Amino acid sequence: MDNPLPTTSIDLKGKRILVVDDDRMNVKIIGGILRHEGYDLAEAGSGEQALEVYSSFHPNLVLLDVMMPGIDGFTTCRTLKKTYGDACAPVIFVTAKSEAEDVVMGFDAGGVDYLTKPFRPKEVVARIRTHLSNQQLVEQQKLLVDQLSKANAAKDRFLGMCAHDLRNPLSSIRGLAELMDENAIGILSPEQREIIQTIHGASQSMLQLVNELLDVATIEAGHLKLAKVPTSVAEIVERSVHLNNIEAVKKNTRIEMVRTANDPVVEVDRNKIRQVVDNLINNAVKYSPRGSVITVLVHSSDSVAGFAVRDNGPGIPESERHKLFKDYGRLSAEPTGGEKSTGLGLAICRKIVEAHNGTIGFENIPGRGCEFVVSLPLYK
Repeated sequence: MDNPLPTTSIDLKGKRILVVDDDRMNVKIIGGILRHEGYDLAEAGSGEQALEVYSSFHPNLVLLDVMMPGIDGFTTCRTLKKTYGDACAPVIFVTAKSEAEDVVMGFDAGGVDYLTKPFRPKEVVARIRTHLSNQQLVEQQKLLVDQLSKANAAKDRFLGMCAHDLRNPLSSIRGLAELMDENAIGILSPEQREIIQTIHGASQSMLQLVNELLDVATIEAGHLKLAKVPTSVAEIVERSVHLNNIEAVKKNTRIEMVRTANDPVVEVDRNKIRQVVDNLINNAVKYSPRGSVITVLVHSSDSVAGFAVRDNGPGIPESERHKLFKDYGRLSAEPTGGEKSTGLGLAICRKIVEAHNGTIGFENIPGRGCEFVVSLPLYK
């Protein structure tokens, strides 16, 4: 690898420390302590000089006297923090005073610690080592996060390319299987028809997985584009219920729509919210016993509107609630008709709903079943 991950070993030799004190004796004493530890030092005799030296020396840590002619240590520290922001080196104040008020003022000014005169070498070394070590660990963590972010982005791009390249041939396989099942190339024997239907089912499951992988890659890459328009919630739900009933009849299952509110309007991407409705209804049919009735309700209040899907499945075990809405978060419950599950559908639903500034949640229904509820900002 060109950029190996950083190790956690801490080597502080060569770290740059800026010592700011108007007393040359103090500078000499503390300089002797720190050079013995292998640090690279720069000196300044005032706050004004410290600001000049800092810009060229770029220290890893600043030892800053509080009482100096000109601008004092507190003012110098505030100026450094304002100028360099989060990139500013940690500042340890050096003072002959140890009153609580002075310590508090130092922390308020942006300091991370303080040392009192006269210096105790072991304390000086220990405190400086602690702050330099912490700083280096933070830098290593930032580097690690950056490398992991780049690796994750590369993974998403790879998934997206693979899913895109696989979708067309899988669609062709599914389409050809449908044509053959309809006797488009001749009458099939029962054995041949069973094989064709198996091919169709397998290609359909693979195509669903590929589409969901493509959705995840698009969302994670930050490329989810929403074409929002004012839309009737009931209109989206009604269309989804109608089409899903065609598939549900294969399990002798019926999907009913219940309007619990006037026709609420939300500003959404119709296709994306329709995808959420379809997924929740599909799951309800998938995990409910044959012959069930799935209920889809339209709801609204003063500020939100949306829909809820109630099923007759086994519900969500308390120990598995944390898996919901997470990528590949499969539960122990099995589909009642042998359907396939990728564990991505609910995660995609959550990401789509949240992209609309909405919420999605669920509750188990006493007795049997579960209800998933989606709420979106009401269009006004």
